[in-house]
Amino acid sequence: MLQSVSLGAQWQTLDPFLFCAHHKDAFPSGNADLGPQASLAGRQIGQDFAGIDGWNMYHGRRVPGFPQHPHRGFETITYVRQGLCDHSDSMGAAARFGRGDVQWMTAGSGVVHSEMFPLLDRDLPNDLHLFQIWLNLPASDKLVDPYFTMLWAEDIPRVEHTDGEGHTSVVTVIAGSFDDAEPLAPPPDSWAANPGSDVAIWHVTMPAGATFELPAAAAESGRVIYVFEGDGLELDGHAVAPDSGNVVVPDRALSLTAGSGAVEALVLQGRPLAEPVAQYGPFVMTTEAEIRQAILDYQETGFGGWPWNADDPDHGPTRGRFARHADGHLEEKG
Repeated sequence: MLQSVSLGAQWQTLDPFLFCAHHKDAFPSGNADLGPQASLAGRQIGQDFAGIDGWNMYHGRRVPGFPQHPHRGFETITYVRQGLCDHSDSMGAAARFGRGDVQWMTAGSGVVHSEMFPLLDRDLPNDLHLFQIWLNLPASDKLVDPYFTMLWAEDIPRVEHTDGEGHTSVVTVIAGSFDDAEPLAPPPDSWAANPGSDVAIWHVTMPAGATFELPAAAAESGRVIYVFEGDGLELDGHAVAPDSGNVVVPDRALSLTAGSGAVEALVLQGRPLAEPVAQYGPFVMTTEAEIRQAILDYQETGFGGWPWNADDPDHGPTRGRFARHADGHLEEKG
């Protein structure tokens, strides 16, 4: 193991990743407007990240979430394990996804989108658990056309491995092949679509006492094991702390052993772009001049404008999981 760091709400990552945001909110039951059936007194509405009572409104005022905001020059990979996310964007596309789904969006030359977390259940809590991973784009692809795709939970490959003691670990294969499992295709201009990128995003769940092995990656790649659930895990026999990100040697197989309780980890791996990074909030380019141009372009064009009648649109109380793409193609998942 090369390095270990403690985890917070925003995880440090290695190139080609920019960071990973980890959201875990114990939202209460919902009201008629899909917001929390609870007092908002004491919260800094519009900028609520204090975690009062175990949940946040974030930038939301009615429904928790992130009203319209722009991006350019990178990708977001949003893996929603619990709860739902309502997506709307400047391409005219929309989606409601969650419960194991992944949305992969290439911001490219510029997109404006909103991400709201509707609280549909009016009688029970509305727990939310998601990861949003920012993946950089090469300088040559930073101004590609925006694009998003859905990786639906029922289609994402999962690999089961049973050790000699009968413990079965499961790997959810979001990106990067694992054993004989091939992932669903990322957007066409993603760095992950490059065969030499060695990008992998794997969610590993292990029961107590399980032993499991990760295959070797390319020597040039970076690999980090983020332990976000459970309090006992060994990497090649070395105990690691709970809630920790652990940089490991990539080009050799790695043995994982769970302790007395179940463990969950997220693996992020990839060959670095090794290019300069200039970032200003939601814009990620390679030079400060490109950042200034991104701001000017957004001010002048709005990256296509906002076609919705609210900054924080939701998709109503009864709609199931779906995606309507910019070309009008509709996927209904229920």
